[in-house]
Amino acid sequence: MADAARIVATPEMLDVLPLERLRSKPMPEVFAPGQRLGFDLRARPVRRSREDGRVLERDAFLWEALTTHGDSPDGMAAAGRTREAVYRDWLANRVQRLITPTFPVLLLWAALAVVLTQAGLPREQIRMATEAALIPVWFLAVYLLVTAFTPIAYRAWARFGWLSFAVFIPAAMLTDWLTFTVGMPYINFTNFLWVFLAIHQLGFAWRAGRFDNRLFALAWFGAGLAVLISITVYGFYPVSMVSAPGGFSNSLPPTLALFALGVVQVGLVLALEPLGRRMLNNLGVWTATVLMNGMIMTVYLWHLTAFVLVMTVSWLAFGGVGLDTIPGTGAWWLSRPLWIAIYILALLPLIVIFARHERSFGPIRGGRTVPRLRTVLGVVAICAGLGATAGLTIASPDSISGIRWWVVALPLVGAALMGFGPVYRPRNRPGVGKAA
Repeated sequence: MADAARIVATPEMLDVLPLERLRSKPMPEVFAPGQRLGFDLRARPVRRSREDGRVLERDAFLWEALTTHGDSPDGMAAAGRTREAVYRDWLANRVQRLITPTFPVLLLWAALAVVLTQAGLPREQIRMATEAALIPVWFLAVYLLVTAFTPIAYRAWARFGWLSFAVFIPAAMLTDWLTFTVGMPYINFTNFLWVFLAIHQLGFAWRAGRFDNRLFALAWFGAGLAVLISITVYGFYPVSMVSAPGGFSNSLPPTLALFALGVVQVGLVLALEPLGRRMLNNLGVWTATVLMNGMIMTVYLWHLTAFVLVMTVSWLAFGGVGLDTIPGTGAWWLSRPLWIAIYILALLPLIVIFARHERSFGPIRGGRTVPRLRTVLGVVAICAGLGATAGLTIASPDSISGIRWWVVALPLVGAALMGFGPVYRPRNRPGVGKAA
């Protein structure tokens, strides 16, 4: 069944396959007759090649952006411009796919905050609700930032290999030392780069086949787990990876403990990769995986909205029944399946309503490449807005409206700069009739 997700690219098949719906430039070297193509859940072609006896898969468009070059100086300069344009198109499409599903939850909570403020609900309660519901967006800001660094990260891996990962270990350690020992303010926010870029580099290692040996992957798991236990259970880092009372957060911003956890997870998942691939040979498992992945952003963005909804109904309609159970007790653990079932039931209608936003992508800027400055400003504005949404919250303690308009506006403006989103309005170029 795994092979059912691949297509043999023959001329006859290419006549039937709607490649124009990929909204990407022609790639003759990718769609060569007889070449096997893999397609992910959103139909991005994957270039498959055999190197050193291993079958490798690469994102075809990104691969072209990173490797295309000419033979002459003039050709290389022209290819450089092409690479930059392809990279900007690739990045803009990644940003659009990631951010478009975010707009509904962001705008809904902005509207709720305004209405509840005008209705007289205490602002602190509004702040807590918006913070709880929108906290997942912080990771999207980090994800976008790391994605923007992909060409640089790939070149670093191609040139330096494992060193391009290892260099981030002392960087994260130094950052934590400056934060907790020296007391330097704000320096800990650089760990968003060091920690997540490091884990990102492990993706290149995986694609290069460095984790093909299960024992090697298990060694990473064991080493990461040993470090994690030593610095949390026996060290001063909190055991919890999320914010918890009585200690600092290991995730906002990330610390060396989260770095170690990332290594643990990568090692474990890649050690289990052969088992996972065998499981996907089962049609039912494969179908369920495809179905879940088709709505995964909706689940990620809305699951805490369902949580806030359940908590609110429990307090208002049932007097907080079940919420006074002491965490970690037997009664608390026994009640977990029931609460999880309730959360899933609350989440299902949200999935039905909003999952379509994971599939509703129009052409960016009418199909034209996003200019360099717009790309940079757009990504910066979106990341800043999402970061402020999670860090400051959209709720305002003193504004008449009840929200920080600039926080809500930044992702919308950033998307508009890149040529998509609710506030983007394409203009027609004089005499051309195409959207600009």
